[in-house]
Amino acid sequence: MEWDNDRSGGFEPLRFLPKGKHLVLGLVTSKTGVLERKNDLERRIDEASRFVPLDQLCLSPQCGFASTEEGNTLAEEEHWAKLAMIVEVAREVWV
Repeated sequence: MEWDNDRSGGFEPLRFLPKGKHLVLGLVTSKTGVLERKNDLERRIDEASRFVPLDQLCLSPQCGFASTEEGNTLAEEEHWAKLAMIVEVAREVWV
């Protein structure tokens, strides 16, 4: 689910996630090449875990990197940097 900007709202609806179900937090925007700060992502994951156990949460980009026919304004190396950061944050949070 998309939570990459303020318009996305808070994590309160997560309290309705059934036990045993997983939810993917789309915290990394695929719309711009600006790299999110790891601390911000970790803080947002912590906020979400107040409503859902951490072992039911996952991290990903909020959408595909080409969510329109024209694509988004990211260079290939920006895509890879975002994906590498997601892996790094996931390892720190879940491993």
